[in-house]
Amino acid sequence: MDSDSAARVPQHLAVIMDGNGRWAQRRRRPRLLGHRAGAHAANRCIDFCLARGIGALTLYAFSSENWGRPADEVNGLMKLFLQALDSELPSMIERGIRVRFIGERQRFSVAIRERMELAEQRTAVNSRLHLNIAASYGGRGDIVNAARTLALQVHQGVLALNDITEDLFGQQTALADLPAPDLLIRTGGDCRISNFLLWQMAYTEFWFTEALWPEVDEQLLQHALDDFAKRERRYGLTGEQARGEIQ
Repeated sequence: MDSDSAARVPQHLAVIMDGNGRWAQRRRRPRLLGHRAGAHAANRCIDFCLARGIGALTLYAFSSENWGRPADEVNGLMKLFLQALDSELPSMIERGIRVRFIGERQRFSVAIRERMELAEQRTAVNSRLHLNIAASYGGRGDIVNAARTLALQVHQGVLALNDITEDLFGQQTALADLPAPDLLIRTGGDCRISNFLLWQMAYTEFWFTEALWPEVDEQLLQHALDDFAKRERRYGLTGEQARGEIQ
């Protein structure tokens, strides 16, 4: 890959993995089977990122609102989540993947929280791919938690109110140590971000597809990257400024 091509590859890819249940329903199968198929698609996406040199991948696995789904589906998802944490860890270690979980993990069972912590500890030294799993996560909650942290510091006299800047605020949000997502892919046909990384995606490029998540393969992911490579990211500047043609 030449330097120009490499510059057009996102450093950080975010994905809303939507459509597992519909994929199963269209086949007249239980929704949980769709989530199992979705787990295989997640592995294909991870392999794709490793092959393309994408440094960070954040997957929206389970939103804070998803707890309101039918109890049997949530319970099935938790069992699937636990199985995946056990079965995938050796592969993550071997492939140099660092795993991190963001969200309200206290809402999960003790067993799942222990597996989360183990996965994070066992992969902490890896750096080939930063894999972030957003589980019981909500973007609004992320922002509120950051505000509470800074408000407490002001209350304690550690921080002055006028010291709070966008950069300082951003340091209190999830994934503050990583570059903001360059590209968001959402499958399933809906064109919204559903409370995902609201602070972090101020200048993220969005790419939507009708394909359901279990259908995602290397070809579709490459199509998203090809589209991303054609876009001009201006960050509020003119096109000439963004391209470095004028100051």
